[in-house]
Amino acid sequence: MVSTAAEIAASVRAGELDPVQVTKEALDRIAAADGVVGAFRRVRVEEALAEAASVAARPDLASLPLAGVPVAVKDVTEIAGEYASHGSLAGPSSPAEEDGVIAARLRAAGAVLVGLTRVPELCVWPMSDTPDGIARNPWDPTYASGGSSGGSAAAVAAGLVPLAHGTDGMGSVRLPAAMCGLVGLKPGAGVLSEGGWFGMSVHGPLATTVADAALLVSVLASDPSLAVVSPPPASRIGMSTTVPLLRTPVPRELVAAVSRAAELLTSAGHAVSPAAPRYPATMVLGMTARWCAGPAEQARDFDFGRFQRRTRTHVRVGRLIERAGLIRSRTRDRWIARAAEYFESHDVLMTPTLSHWPVKAGRWHEKRWLTNVLPSTRLAGFTGQWNLAGYPAITVPVGRSVRSGLPTSVQLVAKPGGESLLLGLAAQLEAANPWPRTARG
Repeated sequence: MVSTAAEIAASVRAGELDPVQVTKEALDRIAAADGVVGAFRRVRVEEALAEAASVAARPDLASLPLAGVPVAVKDVTEIAGEYASHGSLAGPSSPAEEDGVIAARLRAAGAVLVGLTRVPELCVWPMSDTPDGIARNPWDPTYASGGSSGGSAAAVAAGLVPLAHGTDGMGSVRLPAAMCGLVGLKPGAGVLSEGGWFGMSVHGPLATTVADAALLVSVLASDPSLAVVSPPPASRIGMSTTVPLLRTPVPRELVAAVSRAAELLTSAGHAVSPAAPRYPATMVLGMTARWCAGPAEQARDFDFGRFQRRTRTHVRVGRLIERAGLIRSRTRDRWIARAAEYFESHDVLMTPTLSHWPVKAGRWHEKRWLTNVLPSTRLAGFTGQWNLAGYPAITVPVGRSVRSGLPTSVQLVAKPGGESLLLGLAAQLEAANPWPRTARG
């Protein structure tokens, strides 16, 4: 099994591991397994080895938080000498002249960027397939690994790398993390640079342990305090397994994961009781409008005629929404007021992460827009509202399905500034109920 990021970095800092050897081993794992897993759009073999050698020679090696750690980055990231495809053949393919903020912070921390992970076109969907590959769930490759950070989740869950970067606009870190049995954190608004979609999308980590997730988010946010995971204070935790507004049925084993987590957290001294926010009916409109109009805004820099069929429809819908003036701040404000009301009497909300099981892996990019929309909305009933509100949320593994063998998980949500509380609670769940770190064992 691949070591954790924290273990690798500590050994490199102590001179016990060579970053070049660590990188070679990661590249060997990718070469052996990614033909099945499909996690990467581009593997940076020569570049990564050169970066690892540079890390080994740095005079500040002993102080680097991610010293020599192989990290996968989502294919939306500006890396000098590479282009970010955003899962599309329609966009610019000229290499970036310099690193963007995410790559720059990773490199400054000593990470080695081994590759760009597969995403659906414009990161719209919770399944990550492109004309040249399909990101599959390492627990069962007949299932999708999720999206839009599905390639990142697959890379970590398969043990190819210990850490990966993702972005989350409607659940795009938390959903694939849940499907692949990982810890996935969506920081609150303002903690990291915003990733678009009218402020809904943010950057976040995917990891096999809470400590690794905390380490990566601390680097991405340039806030070392986030790397310190402390025992949380006794908290008031509201629990809900009802899909907001839609009230669609949730599979029993996904509901059971919440009950199991509630038992563990109660044993740890927290007060857990059934309670849900008063979700306003306009919340769904606010989320959906931004989910459509955000990619439409991004598409202005792309060749519309080269988009996939489903994307052309999505962009057209988004442009209609923009012209109709449906991106309204009052819709978000109304929901934030309701959320704030809930968190006056609760410290945390706990729900399932997934509102349905993952879809089967396949060439979803060849299917019609509505064929993609229906399973997407069925999966993401618990996640997107927290992007609209800008509240932090984390996915934590709980167990595995008896029927399918796929992971089960819970989502924990806190009010703004609650990232450390969420990490602390997740660490308590991890200590009380350890999960297999990767699909390889």
